[in-house]
Amino acid sequence: MPSALPLGLPAPADGVLPAQAAQGTDTRNFGLYVHIPFCAVRCGYCDFNTYTATELGSGASQDEYAGTARQELKLAGKALAASGVAGRPMSTVFFGGGTPTLLPARDLAAVLESAVELWGLVPGAEVTTEANPDSVTEESLRVLAASGFTRVSFGMQSALPHVLKVLDRTHSPERVPQAVEWARRAGLKVSIDLIYGTPGESMADWRASLETALTYGPDHVSAYALIIEEGTRLAGRIRRGEVPPIDDDDHADKYAVADEVLGAGGLDWYEVSNWARTADDRCRHNLAYWKGDDWWGIGPGAHSHMGGVRWWNVKHPRAYAAALDAGNSPAAGREVLSDRDRYVEDVLLRVRLQEGLPTAVLDPGGRRAVAGLIADRLIEPSDAFKGVVRLTGAGRLLADAVVRRLLPD
Repeated sequence: MPSALPLGLPAPADGVLPAQAAQGTDTRNFGLYVHIPFCAVRCGYCDFNTYTATELGSGASQDEYAGTARQELKLAGKALAASGVAGRPMSTVFFGGGTPTLLPARDLAAVLESAVELWGLVPGAEVTTEANPDSVTEESLRVLAASGFTRVSFGMQSALPHVLKVLDRTHSPERVPQAVEWARRAGLKVSIDLIYGTPGESMADWRASLETALTYGPDHVSAYALIIEEGTRLAGRIRRGEVPPIDDDDHADKYAVADEVLGAGGLDWYEVSNWARTADDRCRHNLAYWKGDDWWGIGPGAHSHMGGVRWWNVKHPRAYAAALDAGNSPAAGREVLSDRDRYVEDVLLRVRLQEGLPTAVLDPGGRRAVAGLIADRLIEPSDAFKGVVRLTGAGRLLADAVVRRLLPD
């Protein structure tokens, strides 16, 4: 089942934000995230806030969802104006889920159109949708491209049928190159998502998935270690001994292979789990998260951030629609980050980037840790001497440990 929302302060029904949200808006980009909470089936490893038709029951229609999302956009415009937050065109838009492309392409286009009417787009803005390879057609991708989408991120996960079966993925491997070709014909950039460490996946399987993905000529690849979340079907299968447990050493070895194969294929890492062919192919929307920019999150369970103010929507699509139908914000709670909170997040996220973290932003305890990290070969010595903390290959495997040392109690 989907994971729980965080605790927080009550959020007002009108969505108006604290004064802190309006400070420094001219120094940060603004983006939009649109959560589409629908999936054809629930994958066995997934604890995202997504629902199948049978899980939703009555009162939460996919057919009406685009209209509901547009209601929240209207509320967002009013709330930001009432909060004194200057209107800014969007630098990035990202439709995620779930499977956004379960909705008709024209519904996704309608939501994007409403957002552009409200805020506009900066020249050359990045507009992405996630998609399963079996949830698109050549025509639907043409419609998306014509309406302003610039990029599609396909959930390939693996090239091996037996690995996909363990993950409960519904597409066949042969569908991926066809979907990529359609996207290319439509003029869309292509990203491919992969998962490593699935129970029963051999090193040869993982290398085959990477090499197969490269044959499709993607602009961008994300490769994530499988995490077993409590309450998921896969966690139950492991607990019952039906499939073997995951292994941290196996994850580390497979990460190293990913970096080797993707690097040889012309993609360079720019964040611990992400590789791009050129700097322009990097996912700017995700970079906005890692760099602390502003974004409004539309949809049930979606999170938003504005100048150190964070809030999140109610999780269930029925509760989300009911709040908006009543003219209220669907926000379930919020928090105002302290200076210390923002500092910790800055270190936690920016150290994962290839460009690194300037040592000047570290507090004295963090700066004292730099020498030890150099000695342990977790950060690049030459960069550290120039005032930048940048992870080595070994450091990327131990990024969380690096962060803990940079943030001593």
